[in-house]
Amino acid sequence: MYDVKQYKDENFTIYELIDSSTNARVKAAPERGGIIIGFEVEGKELLYLNKETFYNAEANVRGGIPILFPISGQLENGEYEWDGKTYKMKNHGVARNNSWKVIDTNSNGEAAITMRLTSTEETKNSFPFDFEVIFTYALKNNTLTIHQEYRNHSDSDMPIYAGFHPYFKTAQKELAYQTDAKTYLDYNDMKTKEINGTIDLTDKKEALALLDAEKKDIVFELPEIEKKVQLSYGSEFAYVVLWTEKENDFVCVEPWMAKTKELNNKEELLFISPGEALKTYLEITVE
Repeated sequence: MYDVKQYKDENFTIYELIDSSTNARVKAAPERGGIIIGFEVEGKELLYLNKETFYNAEANVRGGIPILFPISGQLENGEYEWDGKTYKMKNHGVARNNSWKVIDTNSNGEAAITMRLTSTEETKNSFPFDFEVIFTYALKNNTLTIHQEYRNHSDSDMPIYAGFHPYFKTAQKELAYQTDAKTYLDYNDMKTKEINGTIDLTDKKEALALLDAEKKDIVFELPEIEKKVQLSYGSEFAYVVLWTEKENDFVCVEPWMAKTKELNNKEELLFISPGEALKTYLEITVE
């Protein structure tokens, strides 16, 4: 019923999680920033993927579910100050540009892969902390669960605001989102606006951030494949960010722990104490 397979795609090893009872599959590329590049249910693919950006190791992958760590979003001029020093960091942090190591696979009761990213001298040039991040991708029935553990091996508190950047495949840019958020911040004009029924991203170059949701889930439909998608996540994820590109068929629905530029603003950072870990989850269920 459950299986984990491996195969090569160009230069990357792909791990495929399979639940044959629901014809569900998840494909992950640990060497390529730990990214999930496919999530299929009943033979229908949910995720957009620009394969060219995936194969080009110098490019940021457009598609799949990129991992955002230790930050979500951008920094002012690509840099921030910490303890009197200035550091440069790329958008969305260091996790998506580094190779993760597979430490376990499991096909007993679920199809799962566990992988780890640890700090290096290179990551410390951008983010001056010793860290270990352990993710388990687990597929069971029509649900993908991403178990996360963010561990601080430094001798001072480590700030993070991690997130995910799922690209859902759809040409329909105006969707109805089931959420208890009442307002969103529109980064196109920096105004806070009310949510009335659908949210239309068609002419939005920049993202929107849902602001005041208390429930830790959001539901929407992908009309082309007639599937309902529910994202559920830990209390650490304070925002859901919505984004698209006009010329491409995707809508990103992204749980973030804080808003963009937070390492500059320093208003809602999460801190992990030395020797401690933050554990949380993201669940994507398809009906």
